[in-house]
Amino acid sequence: MFEFSVYNTALNFFWLVVKIFFRDISQRGAHKIPKEGPIFFVAAPHANQFMDPLLLLFHSSRPISFLMAASSMKRKYVGAFGRSINSIPVERAMDHAKKGSGTIQLVDRYADPTRITGVGTHFKSEIDSGASIALPNNIGVSVVQEVVSDTELIIKKEFKELEALELLTATEGTPYKIVPHLDQSNVYSAVHERLNNNGCVGIFPEGGSHDRTEMLPLKVGIAIMSLGAMVENTDLDVKIVPCGLNYFHPHRFRSRAVVEFGDPITIPRNLVEKYKEGGTSKREAIGELMKSVSDGLRSVTINTPDYETLMVIQAGRRLYKPANQKLRTTKVVDLTRRFIAGYLHFQDEPAVKDIHDRVLAYNRLLKSFGIRDHQVKRMEMSFSHALVLFIWRLISFMFMALFALPGAVLIAPVMFIARYISKKKAAEALKNSTVKIAGRDVLATWKVLVALVLLPTFYWIYAFIVFYIGIRNSWSLGWKIFGPILTFVSLPFISYASVRFGETGLEILRSMRPLFLALFPSGSHAKTLPIIREELSNDITALINEFGPEVFPDFDPSKIQSSASGTPSAPGTPRGLRGWIMSPIEYLNDSIFSWENADEEGFFKGRSGKSSASNSHIDLPSLNTTSATKRFGNTLDVHSSQQKAPESSVPEDKKDI
Repeated sequence: MFEFSVYNTALNFFWLVVKIFFRDISQRGAHKIPKEGPIFFVAAPHANQFMDPLLLLFHSSRPISFLMAASSMKRKYVGAFGRSINSIPVERAMDHAKKGSGTIQLVDRYADPTRITGVGTHFKSEIDSGASIALPNNIGVSVVQEVVSDTELIIKKEFKELEALELLTATEGTPYKIVPHLDQSNVYSAVHERLNNNGCVGIFPEGGSHDRTEMLPLKVGIAIMSLGAMVENTDLDVKIVPCGLNYFHPHRFRSRAVVEFGDPITIPRNLVEKYKEGGTSKREAIGELMKSVSDGLRSVTINTPDYETLMVIQAGRRLYKPANQKLRTTKVVDLTRRFIAGYLHFQDEPAVKDIHDRVLAYNRLLKSFGIRDHQVKRMEMSFSHALVLFIWRLISFMFMALFALPGAVLIAPVMFIARYISKKKAAEALKNSTVKIAGRDVLATWKVLVALVLLPTFYWIYAFIVFYIGIRNSWSLGWKIFGPILTFVSLPFISYASVRFGETGLEILRSMRPLFLALFPSGSHAKTLPIIREELSNDITALINEFGPEVFPDFDPSKIQSSASGTPSAPGTPRGLRGWIMSPIEYLNDSIFSWENADEEGFFKGRSGKSSASNSHIDLPSLNTTSATKRFGNTLDVHSSQQKAPESSVPEDKKDI
């Protein structure tokens, strides 16, 4: 009972944190979650370290126990967070890796690619049964099959990556790490116990968080634990629910997110029997189940091979004519996913290449003017209309700034400190990872952790200052006591109101740039930009209408229907806070502060406004990933486990993602 109370208290508290951090969270497919029975929630991409599990907790209808790295559970604050939501600690072998003595080489990569030779090594005394050897920077890992001598061993699987071969065939050899084999029976027992009790377990099968535009290779633990549980308990029917976590700005305060649940995966009994047989059959069962998990995750996530492709896709989605109709946030994600499927299939077509180059040129032009795509139409206004609107928005901006200033001054120290520490932690995470691009996946987590510690501290400091002022000015006893208490209680609401006024003020400020260009056009491009956009939009729409039916047989560009009335509240949202704690905060909602009425600037690239002019959305044709993959081969499989984008390939302005 006490444990359940702690869980609910923690859930209520973190729900409040998530509600404040994110400006808008949309959900889709929550009705697909089975209401009873054991469930494995598999989520990807793991782009927001400790915010990801919170989003799943609040938007699923079932309590979830997440698998969490034991090294994280040992940290003071992060560990407290993990324990409060009943996380299951998992020891990671790489956390226990140690440097091996000497260096290793691959003497004959063609005739004997699994025989590793050591120079100054002590394999027999350092390498235990089941251990692995890991190359620097996690370039490659292979399990040791046999230790022949102190200077010779046999690995189970040869290294095939070019970087790994370059290191192993170097004259001086390469340093290496010894990764021990860990007994995970305690983890399996804890997971099986929860599943046997019809509980839910959450896992991020990529293994760790990252900030890439694609999913990482999936770990097979989900398949082993699911099949293992069903072998132990033949009456168990474990369902696997794929969960897509799609963010617009995962590392930014007041960003937006979409949580999407896919169709539950039923584990066939024949796979359980094959797993039970062991050997080759066991490996086949694991492989088949992982294929289903991968397909399920790809149906609810957005994956592109690189940043440039993502930007082209987002721009194309914005320029597509039916996108002039209002899209709900979930539909933005859905349409983007379909754009990716079509683009990757037809990317070698001359017409598509031409559009690709023109879209990149258009994006560069927008950047040079400092405006966004949805603001281009405002540049077509008459001088008088633009002038009146500019003056009105200037007055509105000053009004918003006036109300935002007091709270901004009070919380400014916390904001600067949180930003500094989060960037420092991101740099550390990037240094210790080979899959991260900029370490942005840890930014939101550390911003929240720092704010949770510093905000109450500063509120107490401000309350003490009020108390000190009361003493110095001989206030009455009642005010000496009531004044500091009132200060401490009211400051959180003042801070939140300041944030809302501030973000609305920034929206107004950004909207003034195209009005300024309309009043004082600087060069021919400023005048012709709307024309350039219209031509590009027409060409993209024509191209999609031509090729769309080949990818989506039920493609219909004119299929428009009325939007549903908003996103229902999450079934997993804690009820304890829904009624009274959030009431003052909910009062300061988007219905009061919403300014932008334009369509979403683009997934990962902007904000979506709530249009009052249009309340319709595109009813998109369904994308069956499995059937599409069969039809077009591997064109939809944009993920490559061998692909590692060098940091230099990421544009400097990726901070705008």
